[in-house]
Amino acid sequence: MAKRPRRNHTPAFKAKVALAAVRGEKTIVELAQQFDVHPNQITQWRNQLLDGAAGVFDGEAKAAAPAPVIDVKTLHAKIGELTLENDFLSGALGKAGLLSAKR
Repeated sequence: MAKRPRRNHTPAFKAKVALAAVRGEKTIVELAQQFDVHPNQITQWRNQLLDGAAGVFDGEAKAAAPAPVIDVKTLHAKIGELTLENDFLSGALGKAGLLSAKR
């Protein structure tokens, strides 16, 4: 018996199945047969829908997380610092004979 390949369901499909489960017109087993998904998956999607439903009426529009501000000066300073360390260590190891001249 071959295993079925893993399927990725769209959020719209998940919402459709979860809403059908919340309505309660059919049992979970009937919905599982209708939508060809496991009953446990329907239960998980239903619980996610019920847990997140309060967020719809939250009042505050939740925008996507703002992108972090990138400080280019700090990044360039860190690059310079690391380059300086690498140069120092390669010189020190070269003098000690632990690092070959070839890379």
